[in-house]
Amino acid sequence: MRFVLAFFMILLLPQLAVAQGRIPSHCQAVADASPELQFLQTASYGAPLDSARVRIHYVAHASFAIETAGGLLAVTDYAGFIGDADIVPDVVTMNIAHETHNTAFPDPRIPHVLKGWNPKGGPAVHRLDLGEMLVRNVTSNIRDGFGGAIRDGNSIFIFEVAGLCIGHLGHLHHEPADETYVALGRLDVVMAPVDGGRTLDIPTLIQVLGRLKSSIVLPMHWFSDGGLGGFTAGMRDDFDVVELGDSFIEISLHSLPKRPTVMVLRPRYLQQP
Repeated sequence: MRFVLAFFMILLLPQLAVAQGRIPSHCQAVADASPELQFLQTASYGAPLDSARVRIHYVAHASFAIETAGGLLAVTDYAGFIGDADIVPDVVTMNIAHETHNTAFPDPRIPHVLKGWNPKGGPAVHRLDLGEMLVRNVTSNIRDGFGGAIRDGNSIFIFEVAGLCIGHLGHLHHEPADETYVALGRLDVVMAPVDGGRTLDIPTLIQVLGRLKSSIVLPMHWFSDGGLGGFTAGMRDDFDVVELGDSFIEISLHSLPKRPTVMVLRPRYLQQP
């Protein structure tokens, strides 16, 4: 009897998630390939969104703003400034590598400030359920500047929203271990640092992205068009490369590209709509 009840509870989990306001994601499952999927790009920051869509805006350096239809706003690698408008995110994530990835003085109005490291030692552990969005993290090590490593110094943050799994690799310094890939699950969209030295070297990064098999790769943490071009050139064998010429995309689970695609966004600070 207990087995039967447990079985039906597993079946009901997706419906329960919907009831709580979040379309279930498939982060921990294999995504089905759908030949009819198309990429969509529409309005800019602050415009209304369909309930099954998410807007991702490249703010600066390693910061992205993720907007939901219900009005939630998450900002990655928050360094204290996202634009000249009085915009208060619902949740911000930070990493410890450099001051461009965190701030000691976040806006006190931000309800949830998630550090990618644990000041008390050990791994940072986050699993924040905002109803429409679930934010969780998987830690990795970073270099210490002396040939060693700071264990669990970086967090890869995952945002499960609108049925999508959106991952931000943070200041990734090494090839993730097998158990890290398992913990990450399937990422539909991944923000990847492509500087080629301060984080991962380009060949290793390409290997990581090939294993993740994300539908969309958003380059970040690049310092020149030349450096960005070195990364995109190495990706062209297995990925389409699209220069969007703008700072944002709008996507849904059913509008992902048919072929894995690198989509190059140009950073721009947020402005009040």
